[in-house]
This record gives sequence, structure tokens and C-alpha cells, in this order.
Amino acid sequence: MTGEHQTLALLLFSGFVAVTLAITTWVSRRRHGSAEEFYAGGRLFSPMENGFAVSGDYVSAASFLGVTGLIALYGYDGLLYVVGFFVAWLVVLFLVAELVRNCGRFTLADVVAARMSERPVRIAAGTASVTVSVMYLVAQMVGAGSLVALLLGRTSGTAQAWTVIGVGALMVTYVSLGGMRATTWIQIVKAVLLLSGTVALTVLVLVRFHGDLDRLLVTAAERSGHGDAFLAPGLKYGGSWTARLDFISLGLALVLGTAGLPHILSRFYTVPTARAARRSAVWSIGLIGGFYLMAIVLGFGAAAVVGPEALRRSNAAGNTAMPLLALDLGGGVGSTGGTVLFAVVAAVAFATILAVVAGITLASSASVAHDLYASLRRPHTKARGEVAVARAAAVGIGVVAIALGLLARDLNVAFLVGLAFAVAASANLPVLVYSLFWRAFTTRGAVWAVYGGLVPALVLVVLSPVVSGSPGSLFPDIDLQYFPLQNPGIVSIPLGFLAGWLGTVTSDEVADEAKYAETEVRSLTGAGAV
Repeated sequence: MTGEHQTLALLLFSGFVAVTLAITTWVSRRRHGSAEEFYAGGRLFSPMENGFAVSGDYVSAASFLGVTGLIALYGYDGLLYVVGFFVAWLVVLFLVAELVRNCGRFTLADVVAARMSERPVRIAAGTASVTVSVMYLVAQMVGAGSLVALLLGRTSGTAQAWTVIGVGALMVTYVSLGGMRATTWIQIVKAVLLLSGTVALTVLVLVRFHGDLDRLLVTAAERSGHGDAFLAPGLKYGGSWTARLDFISLGLALVLGTAGLPHILSRFYTVPTARAARRSAVWSIGLIGGFYLMAIVLGFGAAAVVGPEALRRSNAAGNTAMPLLALDLGGGVGSTGGTVLFAVVAAVAFATILAVVAGITLASSASVAHDLYASLRRPHTKARGEVAVARAAAVGIGVVAIALGLLARDLNVAFLVGLAFAVAASANLPVLVYSLFWRAFTTRGAVWAVYGGLVPALVLVVLSPVVSGSPGSLFPDIDLQYFPLQNPGIVSIPLGFLAGWLGTVTSDEVADEAKYAETEVRSLTGAGAV
């Protein structure tokens, strides 16, 4: 990193922060203080605006930097991540978007509680949502500390710590002052920056290879050191049966977990109608699909232009593939073009982190206030009190995320993202599917479905090689490794569905046919939707 890189990157960072803080301040002066305003932005966003916001919320630093790095290092096997992330949106479109918008109000628990005993269901669903959100949030915070410090050329522990604190303070400010409306506009700005930067880099890669994709792939395979194996399956996940099962488990978590992520589900409440929710999902599929298609080109471009050896020297996991590719495409170290492109990528990565952590913080504070607090408060408590609790929860969650991010800043936290998806698929998806489609589903089944997926997912990760028992573990000196896979999805997701079924068939409660009929009509037609 040269001084020019750092200065320009800092200027672009500062510009983005200034714009987003101005948006937050403007929104905070116009807010009405209602729950609908804070949680759903007044339901005033158009399908296109919400589609951009959803894509901004979904494409995290793991996608922007991690996916391109995996493709650059592992070729075809890295490409499979793109398939998992994108196919997940088809599940969201066909299974979740319109039905959730019709049946709920602000959170996942609203959908389930419509036909169940509210208190136990809200506590269970709220607990799972907060757990998923905090896991996802800590991964983003740690990524922010290591990534931004690296891009600025300061990799010391102090630099990483201050970066984590700064990102945490900004996300608390965005959420507590601006609520959903400010968060949405920040995500829209981020999506525009992300797509613009990705398009520019993709065009430069294609120009470098004169538009010949075959030449791009052949060059990438040659420089990879693996030859044709780079373009075939098995380089990363074909070594053993545990590696293959691990990939299947991760794929299940990615494909099914997206439909249970609280910060993604909450985005569908910001539009006025279910039709608008469906259209915003279509917009987001187009934008996210376009990004991942370009990420494929950039991943193979990084392998062909920069080379896997240079990528591993910079970062063993390949997380710096995108900025190093930008530096080379712009003319190399010391060139004006390379400096500008490198700084732009750094700024987009920073914007990506800020937008995603803001969305996650808002979703988790909504679960704390609307589900957990609302289940314990007195019936006559006003909604304005709930919003105040949500703002306080945003501050509390921010403090927890900063503390955990500081503690884990030197650890490999890639597993946290996969774990968040696995927990969402294990705890949130079964209860959501059963509530929408199973006539006989009961309160006990709902509670068992949540905890029956949540608890095994957490326990299996503690007993996996990710936490202990191997050199790359979080605690290599301790051996608690009894579960061979790094991702628990292949076991915990079926257990969530099984627990929901078992809780229902062993329950003495008789499902309310009238409430199910009302939920069915409401989910399919939108009649009576908020």
C-alpha cells in the first residue's frame, strides 16, 4: 500500500460516511416516531427502490470479496458458492416474499403468531432471530476490522480495534436515529456503488482479454498451477467424503437459509402491497444475479491477471482478490489508474460492510422490541414505548457486536456466516413453512421447530473442527471435536423440521381451523394484510 492509496481511500470512505450521515440526519428530522415508520419505513418504498435495497442488504463483503477470492483460488468449486447464493433467491421469490408480506407486520414472529399462542411463539422466534443476526453481525464486524485495516495499510491490532469501534458506532447511529428509512437509502446508495464498481472492473477484464471468455478461462487455468483441474469440480471439496458432505451441508444452508434471514424478511414489509413485495424480489433477483455473473468473470480474471500465488501472499483466504485485480487493471502499483481503482474498490467494500451491518442491527433490534419485549410488556403499553426499546436495543446490540468483534478480531470467522445461514435454515425456515402450509400445526410444534433446529445447530458447531481439535480451529489446543463437518446444516435443518412435526403430533392442542383458513386466504390474496 502506498500513501496515495491510503489517502484516496480515506477520502472516498469519508465521502460515503458523510453522505450516509446526511441521509440519516435528514430522515431523523422527518420521522413520526411510529412503529411502522421505524420498522418498515412507512411502507412507502417502490418495488425498484426496495429491490435495490434488498440487493444492497444481501450482497455482503463475503460476496464482494470472498466469492471472487474463492473462484480465483479454487476455480469451479468457488463458482459453486455463486450458485448457492443465487438459487436461494428463487426460494425467497416463490416461497417467502409475497406470503410473508401478506401475513406479517414487522418480523418473522408476526407470521407464526397469527394462528398460534403469541407469547411462547414470539419468544422462540425472537430468540432465534436475534441469535442469527448477532452471528451474522459479528462476522461483518470482524471482517470490517481486518479488511479495512488491511486496505489502509495498517494491520496492527490497535488499527483493527478502532475500525471495529468506528463501524459499530456508525451502525448504531444509522439505526437508532434513522430507522428503516435511513437504512434503506444507505443500502440503495451502496447497491448503486457496488454495481457500478463491479461493472467497471468486469469491462476492464473483458477488454484485457479482448472479449474472449475462452482465453480468460484457459489463462486462469494455466496460472492456477492445477491445469484443467481448476475448471473441474473437486479441487476444494473433492478430497474426502467429509469434504463432499461439508459442501452439501453448506449448500443446503445457503439455499434454504436466505429465506429465514431476519434482515432479508424484514425488507418485504417496506413496500405497500404483496404485489410490490413480489416485484421487488424480481428486481433483487435481477440485480443480485447480474452481480454474481460479473463476480464469476472477476474471479477468473483475478486468477488470470494477478495469479493465485500473489493472492495467497496477500491473504491466504483470497479476500484481497478484488482490490489486487483493480490495482493491476488500473496500471499497477504507483500508477494513477491503479491508485484510483484500488481506492474505489476499498470504498465500495467499506460501504458494503456499513450497509449490511445497519440492516442486520435494525432486524435484530426489531426482534428484541417487537417480539421479546412485546411478549413481556403490559397490554396497555403504547407502541411509542416499543420503538424506544428498539432504539435502545440497537445501541445494546451494537455494543455487544463491538465487544465480540474485538475479542474475535484475530480469528478466522468465515464459519460465522455459514453458521448464521445454517441456524436460519434450521430454526426459522421450518416454523415459517409449517405455519404457512400445514393446517394441523400447533403452538408446541412451532416452539419445538425453532428450538429443535437452533440448539442442534449451535451444539454441532461447538463439537465441530471449526472450534477445536485441528490446527485451523478457533481453539487448537482444546479437543472437543466429535462432529466431523464444519457446517451443521445437513443435520440440523432436518432436525428442525422433524421437531416441528413431532411437537405437533404429540400436542393436545387442536389447531384452530378458522385461523388457518384466515391465514391461508390472507397469504394468497392479501385480504386483510397490513
